[in-house]
Amino acid sequence: MTQSKTIQRYQFQFTSADGLHIACARWDSHGPIRGIVQIGHGLGEHIGRYVGLIEYLVQAGLVVYGNDHRGHGRTAPSPKHFGDFGPCGFNLLVEDMATLSLIAKDENPGLPFILLGHSMGSFAAQQFVLEHSESLDGLALSGSGALDGLVRLAQSGKRAPAEIVNAAFEPACTPCDWLSRDPAAVDAFLADPLCFGWLQPAASESFFAAASQLADPVRLRQIRHDLPIYVFSGSQDPVGQQLEGVRILLERYRAAGISDITHDFYTGGRHEMLNEINRDEVRASLLSWIIGVLSGRSEPVMSSAGKDLHYRAG
Repeated sequence: MTQSKTIQRYQFQFTSADGLHIACARWDSHGPIRGIVQIGHGLGEHIGRYVGLIEYLVQAGLVVYGNDHRGHGRTAPSPKHFGDFGPCGFNLLVEDMATLSLIAKDENPGLPFILLGHSMGSFAAQQFVLEHSESLDGLALSGSGALDGLVRLAQSGKRAPAEIVNAAFEPACTPCDWLSRDPAAVDAFLADPLCFGWLQPAASESFFAAASQLADPVRLRQIRHDLPIYVFSGSQDPVGQQLEGVRILLERYRAAGISDITHDFYTGGRHEMLNEINRDEVRASLLSWIIGVLSGRSEPVMSSAGKDLHYRAG
């Protein structure tokens, strides 16, 4: 492993089932470790975009893991592979997520484990939890919704998906105004050489193919009923279909018998609530829910500043 000079970022990799080397990183807690958070990033980005959130989490006693998904960031062999999942498609991306979770647990035995997925990473987390809910202490979904609704939207016209999500913000200053009301956040995405707009056709097809199982009541009932789930979304997020898809997702989980569901909806917020103009509020609410989940597993700990951590439960 190699160590970053910033916030104790340790880079490593593992070899996936198809031989691809998956680029990963770990950020160690500042002080006693309270639990583990694994982050699944969104489409067209990479785990390095979450440094602000990660710093916030490690200060609260959490060790954080994340990887660059196949076809993304440092995992992609070259920029021409951006948006390419390989022959095994989205299913192997979810398997990579499961492999990293095993590594995180092996390095931190006995600690509670929370999975946070954003956007495409949230749909990967939705698929992950269909088979692995017993391995989680909590599931947080950001920029999520009902994937089948997105598929119908994408297939409803002749515009590309990247154009559809930005349509509600026309006349737009950039092709990515849908991400955030913060121009600096949008500009940073556009200037990042590891970011891109959409998946390659085969990868997009495999991603959308996951929609049927994510909406299947039989599969959803396989999720353990006491799993704490937290969903947060901006009211103007096109991926959540301006909350319509998010509400469908929540209702499906409730119908599946899941009893511990919390949500926060942010008026005016767009897709990346963790990079929105009220990101401090969003991060605080997320951490509040995380600590509430962890409090069911362990006693409160001291922060690195020596003060007791007091947060509301979800």
